[in-house]
Formats: sequence, C-alpha cells, structure tokens
Amino acid sequence: MGVQLTVHLPTDLARQLDLAAKRLRRSRSDLIREALDRFLAEQAEVRPIERVRDLLGRIESGVPDLGQHHREYLLQRLQNGR
Repeated sequence: MGVQLTVHLPTDLARQLDLAAKRLRRSRSDLIREALDRFLAEQAEVRPIERVRDLLGRIESGVPDLGQHHREYLLQRLQNGR
C-alpha cells in the first residue's frame, strides 16, 4: 500500500475512533486516512486573508478612496474569491 505510520492516541480519542469504526463498519485505518485526507485538503485551500493581503499594510494601493471605503473593498474581494 504505502508507508506505515504509528500514532499514539489519547485513550478517549482511541475509544471514540473504535466506536466510530464499529458503527460505520470500517477499519480504524480507513477512518484515520479519510480524516487526514480531509484535513490536508482544507489546509491547501486559500485562506480569506490571502485574498486581500495586497490591500493591507500598503501606503499606496492605487485605489484613491480605499481609506474611506476599505470595508466595501475587503468584502468585495472576499465575495469574489480573489
């Protein structure tokens, strides 16, 4: 398959994992792989701060009314996904 990894879990977390594996009729390894896969996919997504970083901390932004309408510009950038 791939690389084997040993992980030490707190007792409570291991118990929850065992219960979920039994309930879902899947192995603990399958559940851990799926959870890790989801976590890493989320980490790869662009954070909202990255979409507006070029507007923050600049003296000259090229936007003449940025000081007066900063909120609108930030919201617009976040909504457009840039």
